[in-house]
Amino acid sequence: MPIINLTLKLRRNPKSQKSRNYKKIIMNKKKGILVAIAFLFFTIGLSAQNSAEKVVAKQVDLFHLAMVDANEVALNDLTSEKLSYGHSNGAVEDKKDFMHKITSGASDYTKIDVSNQTINISGDVAIVRQDAELLMKGAAHGTKLNLMLVMVWQKSNGKWKLLARQGVKVA
Repeated sequence: MPIINLTLKLRRNPKSQKSRNYKKIIMNKKKGILVAIAFLFFTIGLSAQNSAEKVVAKQVDLFHLAMVDANEVALNDLTSEKLSYGHSNGAVEDKKDFMHKITSGASDYTKIDVSNQTINISGDVAIVRQDAELLMKGAAHGTKLNLMLVMVWQKSNGKWKLLARQGVKVA
């Protein structure tokens, strides 16, 4: 029976048992509709979150590839002008120093393998945590580093850019 007809019957005799049953039916239908709408918004929100996480994960992959390739153009595009890049030895570099060390070969990464990556997004900020095995050339660095990394990515003008990164040696 359509809701309109139920409402009309309620108005005719609001004190009858049928009237009370119809009220319960209408309330249950309204609650059901509200639950369905809430579920729909929750599902859309999860989908958007998963989509953003995939975009951030892709940016992280591109960043690691650009480091291995010492690709100045890609690194410049993937990093914020306000970059704070922390090494596991405690050294911290701004964007200019970071770019110089990578592109000059002072920090020469040959391979970066990532595992246990998690991505948490809040608005225009993404926090990426991961375990990483980095292989490097050069006498000043050893050949293999096992690190836990935290990276902070910020969405600016529609693009995710690395704002901060800190590495910690795994004991």
